[in-house]
Amino acid sequence: MDEFNNPFAGLDAKGLPPGNPNLPATPAPKKNRGRVDIIRQKAGRGGKTVTVVTNFVGIGLPEKEALAKKMQKACGTGGTVKDGQIEIQGDQRESVRRILEEAGFRPVFAGG
Repeated sequence: MDEFNNPFAGLDAKGLPPGNPNLPATPAPKKNRGRVDIIRQKAGRGGKTVTVVTNFVGIGLPEKEALAKKMQKACGTGGTVKDGQIEIQGDQRESVRRILEEAGFRPVFAGG
C-alpha cells in the first residue's frame, strides 16, 4: 500500500529562503465574462459599414456605454449603444476584439 502514499509528505521547508510576502500566493485567474459576437454589417445602413458587438450576458447599460466610449476613442470613430448592442462606425473588428479581450470577454467574429 506504500505506493499510494504521498511521496512529498516527508518534505519540509526548513532551510529554504522565505517567500516574498508582497506577492500573491497564486496568480489571479483571468476573469471570463462570456462570449460576445462581433459582426460587420452594411445592410440597411446606406452602404456604410458598422461593427456591431452583441450577446452580452450579465452586463448593464452603464458598463456597455463605458466599453463603447473606450472603443470609440481607440478607433477614432463614432459609435453608440442601441438595443443592448454596441455599434462602432467602420470596420473596426480587430480593435474591438482587443478591447473586449482586455475587459475579460471572449470575442468571436460572427457572420460572413
